[in-house]
Amino acid sequence: MSRDFSWDLYRTFGAVLREGSLSGAARLLGITQPSVARHIEAMESSLGVSLFVRSARGLSPTDAALELKPHVDLLTSTSAAFLRTADGRAGEVRGTVRISASEIVGTFHLPPILTGLRLKHPDLTIELTLSNSADDLLQRDADIAIRMFRPTQNALIAKSVGAFALGLHAHPDYLARRGAPKTLEELSKHDVIGYDIETPALRAFLKSWPMLQRPAFALRVDSDVAQLAAIRAGYGIGVCQTALAAMEPKLVRVLPDMFDADLDTWVVMHEDMRTSTRCRVVFDELVMAITAGIGRLFGAAV
Repeated sequence: MSRDFSWDLYRTFGAVLREGSLSGAARLLGITQPSVARHIEAMESSLGVSLFVRSARGLSPTDAALELKPHVDLLTSTSAAFLRTADGRAGEVRGTVRISASEIVGTFHLPPILTGLRLKHPDLTIELTLSNSADDLLQRDADIAIRMFRPTQNALIAKSVGAFALGLHAHPDYLARRGAPKTLEELSKHDVIGYDIETPALRAFLKSWPMLQRPAFALRVDSDVAQLAAIRAGYGIGVCQTALAAMEPKLVRVLPDMFDADLDTWVVMHEDMRTSTRCRVVFDELVMAITAGIGRLFGAAV
């Protein structure tokens, strides 16, 4: 059998990797489960390797499948970028732009900005992916990203939009139960809420605040929204944006004179996107709106 697979086989392989089952891949792709099974069998037969191990819990990728995963991910993201580009029109603000942002930025800051974009450009469609991981713009996982660290790749255009102020916060119920720490060292005696997996933004942050390392946390969760919910529930002390905490009447700032951090924020896109009218317009609007928004939040020019 020829190894020059049709795109359908690559797409099916990627879907099974993502969903972990034939039925899930079938629902995702809008085809039948037997078709998914035939596609995987055709790939396995042509490659001469097993790609998945069948079990009661679904399909587990073999080592061979895991080695192929980065390549099929790249094919999938490139295909999606191809379709977004084809969906647009040269010189017009129309088509689809995919934006990657953290959960907090995507949940609390972007909705009014994107609403304004939609009102200005009704032919523009936005895909918003919320993740604390750095989507790779070089591989077209997104057209534009909002990141909490400065990218270093030469092929990326990055504009600083200011910094979100961070502070330690807790619910009054927690402070009544455990008391408030008087020093940063006393945090080790408290229930601190933090991350599970370290990201580039966290690595940069920890250079200034080494006491907030993973072993110190009584709750580890990589969702910023879940961390904020845990602070609200009185689980313990956690870091969140001071502007967001100020909107929560029951959150109390902890150690404000000892912990006062800034989270530098950047809007980033691949340099090739400069030729795309829709991407350039969205990029410029995000830079302007986020910069102005941070200035309003903290009463300072940024």
